[in-house]
Amino acid sequence: MNKKQVPFNQQDALRAAVSTSERPKNAGPVSASLTFGGRMLLKIKYVPEQLFDITAFPIIFLLMFTYLFGGALAGSTEAYLQFVLPGVLVLTVVSITMYTGIELNNDITKGIFDRFRTLPVWRPSVLVGALLVDLVRYSIASAIMLTLGFILGFRPEGGLVGVLLGVGILLVFAFSISWIWTTLGLVMRSEKSLMGASMMVLFPLTFISNVFVDPDTMPSWLQPIVENNPVSFLVVAVRGFMGGDPAFAEVGWVLVGSFLLVLVFAPLTMYLYYKK
Repeated sequence: MNKKQVPFNQQDALRAAVSTSERPKNAGPVSASLTFGGRMLLKIKYVPEQLFDITAFPIIFLLMFTYLFGGALAGSTEAYLQFVLPGVLVLTVVSITMYTGIELNNDITKGIFDRFRTLPVWRPSVLVGALLVDLVRYSIASAIMLTLGFILGFRPEGGLVGVLLGVGILLVFAFSISWIWTTLGLVMRSEKSLMGASMMVLFPLTFISNVFVDPDTMPSWLQPIVENNPVSFLVVAVRGFMGGDPAFAEVGWVLVGSFLLVLVFAPLTMYLYYKK
């Protein structure tokens, strides 16, 4: 017998000495998704500057447009605040939907993505966890905007239920549009190229809309473009809930559009993710 070979009974003794418990089971889909979501939360904890875009910029936008242009656009800052706050809330949340794609692109560039692929976990949990944390970011941004609005004098006639419904449909749309950026995050070569592509889409969507002014005040050739903008549908839906007069037609279009975005881009993202 080879001197280096350990007898069978001694192998059992060694195993018993080294480990006295069973090997832990592999994490399930929910557990894995929450774990990867916790990783994203830790990144926010240790790099809190990344919350700057959902804190300082929305506050600046709301204060600037309310007190610089409110009197000219609506006759008084109080009246304009009731109109513009839901729009700025939509602008803020929709504008930060690209960060899941950016983080995913960073993980690919740094090689962390390859390490995740070797783990014995449910493969989509990396993406699902990141998207769940994005919902946390959107909720934080919404809470900050509404708190500031209440301080300035915003009074939603729809009450608490209307506010929650407005934020809820906003989160649904933001979650669905995030899948576009995760898809691009898997095919773009760098985060800068992804940032540029996202701004080319988001900038006209958010500003050529009814966020700041009523489309009726715009040139006749521009009104159909603004009125059929998906962001305009979302703004009308949020304003309707918060104003106590729900716009069910726009709500329906937003829900259908959100469903179609997930239906198209979620499977495409998963396909590219597995092929990467």
